[in-house]
Amino acid sequence: MLVVAAWLALVLVHTPPALATFSPVLRQRMYGIESSGALDVMLTHRGVLFLAVAAACLLGAFVPAARVSAALVVSISVLGFLAAYVLGGAPEQLRMIALIDTIALAPLALVLFDVWRRLATS
Repeated sequence: MLVVAAWLALVLVHTPPALATFSPVLRQRMYGIESSGALDVMLTHRGVLFLAVAAACLLGAFVPAARVSAALVVSISVLGFLAAYVLGGAPEQLRMIALIDTIALAPLALVLFDVWRRLATS
């Protein structure tokens, strides 16, 4: 039950950027920049990728066989953003996203522990 809750927490973390796929206003509010042209296309595509991450986490919550792949995808998402944020000088307008991803490290650790435990016993 706790592992399912952790997966669902990761779904929640990735839902707002996924919803940004459909809302230029949400993209502007989340990223603190006006987007148009090629940048708007890139940010929309970013939202689509977050939709894929959220879907993988949802699948991981209810299909144990999907958890290894889902854990890999969500780990790349969370850890990749945090690394890029730090290496990019921790831009102020992305601080809230970094905080949310930092909080997401707890459920991520739980799902990774579950995946490693399952792999070790199989």
